[in-house]
Amino acid sequence: MGRVTDRARIRTVRVREGRLYAGRKGDHVAVEEPLDIRLNGRQLSLTMRTPGHDVELIHGFLHGEGLIAHREDITEGRYCDGAVVDDGSGFAQNTYNVMDFTTARPQLLPLVGRNFATTSACGVCGSESIDAVRTKSRYTLAEDWQLDPRVLLAAARGMGEQQPVFARTGGVHAAALVDLEGTVLVVREDVGRHNAVDKVIGWALLEDRLPLRDCFLLVSSRASFEIAQKACMAGIPLLACVSAASSLAVQTAHEFGQTLVGFTRAAEDGDGRMNVYTRPDRLDLAAVEG
Repeated sequence: MGRVTDRARIRTVRVREGRLYAGRKGDHVAVEEPLDIRLNGRQLSLTMRTPGHDVELIHGFLHGEGLIAHREDITEGRYCDGAVVDDGSGFAQNTYNVMDFTTARPQLLPLVGRNFATTSACGVCGSESIDAVRTKSRYTLAEDWQLDPRVLLAAARGMGEQQPVFARTGGVHAAALVDLEGTVLVVREDVGRHNAVDKVIGWALLEDRLPLRDCFLLVSSRASFEIAQKACMAGIPLLACVSAASSLAVQTAHEFGQTLVGFTRAAEDGDGRMNVYTRPDRLDLAAVEG
């Protein structure tokens, strides 16, 4: 498995009190490498990701695209031996950047007719419309609970404390699944925000926790259509992001009855703030003052 961080020699430039300073030092950078995802021996997707938790990532990706529903739908997942031939020696090498998943239903392959090429930035470009997502979604979102906003802010602080790669590099996103008591169940990091979400949902699928009706999803990035879609596909009633939400994410959350929270900013003293775009009824505001 490849490294999640690397070392780079950089030039530093600073301005202090109007004076210009420059220097050199070593710095940590987040690793970004391709992952060639193959299904039943045929290439399905090429994504750029931070190595690590690749099995979870692929399970989450396949679930988000409606290709699998349970962990039993996959009978084998393995890195491809000899994926690359070394130019110098001529010997085949395993780069750990090619994975082949075998499905329990061989007839699944003819259903896969789209190209799922992705990058670490743009997310999965597979879903064609909100109507297509609604057709594929197999879970309804829970309506029977409310969450104290202070639990949400505490979880945001807790996720920040579980991001070692970000602490070293400042160059990755994070996603976390949190239960209604505020316990952070799992945190995953990746250069791609969609990959981080796929990893935590893949973790939940492998742990037989789907649908995630009594959890919320917390992401360190903005909320896009793809992230809202993945959350809905996993049965997650509430999605909270540290940054803004896109217009299509808001529309998607509204269509599916999902609570969407943006600008979830937690302070060290327990204070904080957030913007609620859709379904504020899942937040317990009984103690609101003023």
